[in-house]
Order: sequence, then structure tokens, then C-alpha cells
Amino acid sequence: MRWFDRARRDRQDPQVPAPRAARHGRHGRVGRSLVTKPPLPSVGSRFDRFDVAVTSTADFLRATWPELQGVRFEVGSMPIHESDGEVPRWSIDRERALIVIYRVAVERLSKAHGVPMHRADAFHRRVLIEGAVFRAAGEYLGKDPWDLGADPFH
Repeated sequence: MRWFDRARRDRQDPQVPAPRAARHGRHGRVGRSLVTKPPLPSVGSRFDRFDVAVTSTADFLRATWPELQGVRFEVGSMPIHESDGEVPRWSIDRERALIVIYRVAVERLSKAHGVPMHRADAFHRRVLIEGAVFRAAGEYLGKDPWDLGADPFH
């Protein structure tokens, strides 16, 4: 029997099952699942990591100092007002009980041991962000930032 004499099956015929997909490809891997899943998206953007660092530090300070219970900590991009020479890293509004930490100013203008923050490692970035939050909270309370740490004798 030659190939053109063979009876062709119509795929629309309900009695004929659809052909199954190949279980193995050229190298025997088509039907297998991946050993490692597809690459996961990153944990978050720079803003997300900055916001998490500010929020966790603010939560620590609120738990330690009752005077900061009603104070809101927010993240801003850059200060709007002009200052003399130095760009502020945070602003304080005591009337509204608000501390705003400026992300771009802290990220781009702060240095960890002389190294700009965008080239520092994750630990030093976190330390710089937490330091800015501690200094802002210290200015809000009128205390030295070093006195705000977890000290059982304060």
C-alpha cells in the first residue's frame, strides 16, 4: 500500500482520539518539568527596600519611645524647598506629627565609609537608611540619636 492509498482520518471525527503530545523531545526533555522554577522577580524595587527599612526602623523606635507613638514616618523622593548648600535628608513637621525621609537624598548623597551608597553593599545601605531615621527621630524628640537605641536604662 502506498502512502496516497491510505485512508485518512478526519480529526473532527469524535470516535478518533486526538493525537497525544510527544513525551520526549530530541534530547528526552520535552515532557519534564523544570528542576528549577522560572526566575522569580526581585524582592522589590529600591523604593520598596527603602520603605521597608524606614518602616521597620520607625516601628522599633515607636516601640521603644512612647513619645513617637503618634508620629507618622513617610518616604518622600526629594525635598521641595531649597536649602543653603546641603540637601536635607529629612524634614520634620511637629504640628502634624510627621517625619518625612527623602529617599533620593539619602540614597544618592549619603556615604558609607567614604563610599557612595549606590555602590555600597546591602548592609551599609540599610545602616545609612536606619541612621537617617534615627537622626530624624532624635531631632524630633530633641535627643541625641545615640540615646534612642535599645537601652534598658533610659
